[in-house]
Amino acid sequence: MLTIKTLKSCKVILASGSPRRQELLKEIFDEFSIITSDAPEEKVGKLPSHLTMGNAVLKAKSVSDEGSLIIAADTVVYMDGKYFLKPRDNADAFEMLSVLSGRAHYVYTGVALRIGDDAYTFYDKSRVKLKKLSKDAILDYIATGSPLDKAGAYGIQDEVVVEKFFGSYSNIMGLPLEKLKSEVEAFLRRHYGIDGIGR
Repeated sequence: MLTIKTLKSCKVILASGSPRRQELLKEIFDEFSIITSDAPEEKVGKLPSHLTMGNAVLKAKSVSDEGSLIIAADTVVYMDGKYFLKPRDNADAFEMLSVLSGRAHYVYTGVALRIGDDAYTFYDKSRVKLKKLSKDAILDYIATGSPLDKAGAYGIQDEVVVEKFFGSYSNIMGLPLEKLKSEVEAFLRRHYGIDGIGR
């Protein structure tokens, strides 16, 4: 766990209602608060890295709690210049999965860290290939309800649709833990100007 030694008064806030991000963040912090962001998300952008980091900043800035470390994130699936966000309904999920079926694509997660007016962003990128899915397989998967709250209409943990992946597993779930831990440590050092964290 990442612990804050000399900065014990610094609270951590996750600006997300995602159950997956909440579970992932527990791998780094023993305690944190949750404030769901209501910031509107941009749906298109020239680069998925810029899009996700921009949305993460909007989410982080929408949460008001002076002095706390605020963590926000945004995840998109990207292939052939097209974004695959959370499906609007079952029909949208079916269309997404039909396009992604049997093909490799990229998953980008942008993360924003903020304390007061001090903010920093970074992103991670992973590659995923879905299995070649029949129409019935897609319909059966949609019937589970799993696709509807996930970018690209699938979950990396769902082996029934995922063939293989490259890169950070947690990034594909919505929060790149490996990068997040090191970036939080560096951000706190820069912000406070001291070595105030330890393992």
